[in-house]
Amino acid sequence: MSSLDEFLGPLHHGVWEVEIPKESVTEPLDQGWEVSRINIPSPGTIASYRKGQYHVHETDTEWRVHLDNHDPKRHSILHLIDDAPLLLMIGDTFGTLIASTRKKTGEEAKILEEQSKAWKDQILIGLFIILVGIFVITNPLLTFKGITRLFVPLVIVGLGIFTIMKSVRVQPFRIIEDAVLYRGIIISIAGIIAFYLPLTLWIVGLLGILAVWMLATAIVLLGRARKGRSAIPEGFVSRIVIAILSLCLVGLIFTYPIEIVELLMIVLGVIGLLVGIMLFVNGVRLKRRMERT
Repeated sequence: MSSLDEFLGPLHHGVWEVEIPKESVTEPLDQGWEVSRINIPSPGTIASYRKGQYHVHETDTEWRVHLDNHDPKRHSILHLIDDAPLLLMIGDTFGTLIASTRKKTGEEAKILEEQSKAWKDQILIGLFIILVGIFVITNPLLTFKGITRLFVPLVIVGLGIFTIMKSVRVQPFRIIEDAVLYRGIIISIAGIIAFYLPLTLWIVGLLGILAVWMLATAIVLLGRARKGRSAIPEGFVSRIVIAILSLCLVGLIFTYPIEIVELLMIVLGVIGLLVGIMLFVNGVRLKRRMERT
């Protein structure tokens, strides 16, 4: 009997990632492994798990495990700065979406069994998301205003109302937890205030957070690079490029803030466009498969 943990030794001797065929692992993951719900996208991944600094991506045929520099449960900010830089997340998202659009998956047969109209849903949803993506790309500032002046405040108010509802019982009416009730009221008031915050404040807040994030990323990555290639097993050149680009973007944030906001919205729109194309293409493939069967 072989557990996944038995194959992870090379990660402590300069190897960035190990790929273990599923047939080599005969024991299920032990209780120390937890489902990782937020991950940098990677092609072929069907599930992700974490155990401390270990991060595993499960595919159909293998386990791909790498060792993060920081445990996200203990050092979440350092993990974002060092292991999950903003530019890396954007780049990997684009790569995964493009790969998913090109790849023919085996899920089509499963969908056919469960829902004969799945291809129509995918095509219609894909077209809708494509249109939304095009709108965002062509109207970046209008989109940003809509998100910050309407969507975000509504979400905050909704969260506040949901929290309030959790704190009371309707029949018979009574307050279950005073602290939860007060928390819900405060969240709701914050959401109402958010409706009236000036756009400039939203821009300063967003760009300020991104600037600090990217500046910290550049400092940490360049600091590791000074120690040599062995200090960056995940890719020396790629991390140096990320550090330099992060510094450049920090400079652009201070010199062209509005243009950077537009760029961020365009990136968001392109991601949405790729998601829509992926769904549309998968729907067309599924339709053709149905016609053949």
